[in-house]
Amino acid sequence: MRISDMMISFPGMVLAIAVAGILGASIGNAVIAIAIVSWTKYARLARSLVLKIYHQDYIAAARVTGSKTFHILRKYMLPNALPTILITGATDIGSMMLEIAGLSFLGFGAQPPAAEWGYMLNEGRAYITAAPWLMIFPGLAIFITVVIFNLLGDSLLDVLDPRDE
Repeated sequence: MRISDMMISFPGMVLAIAVAGILGASIGNAVIAIAIVSWTKYARLARSLVLKIYHQDYIAAARVTGSKTFHILRKYMLPNALPTILITGATDIGSMMLEIAGLSFLGFGAQPPAAEWGYMLNEGRAYITAAPWLMIFPGLAIFITVVIFNLLGDSLLDVLDPRDE
């Protein structure tokens, strides 16, 4: 967790730009850069969920009855922690798409001839006065997609939330 604390201390987008700059400009390297920056959130969330579940009475009862660690992990920990992690992941897809579009806009993501919305916004910038639709439609596509993934995460919260019984 000390490594994740160290990673959290740096601004995420700045660190992603640095990683993408070191690895080289491509969409795959942009995804790797975002993954390197974003893993800390999920590691801390998983750790906090496991520590919360670990102190429940049914875990103590399972230990007293002689259940093995693997059985406790598979039967109790994973089913209780996984829904929250999935909800967080589905909600974060939209923000990660925005980060990848931002990296592509800055020139650290997709390169020609790849089609990527951030790159399309960057290319349309030169023609904003003559052809504003070159920026409006990629921006609108990003907006709609991010909203859809946020709504998906909210719907998953309604369906999978273990606290809502």
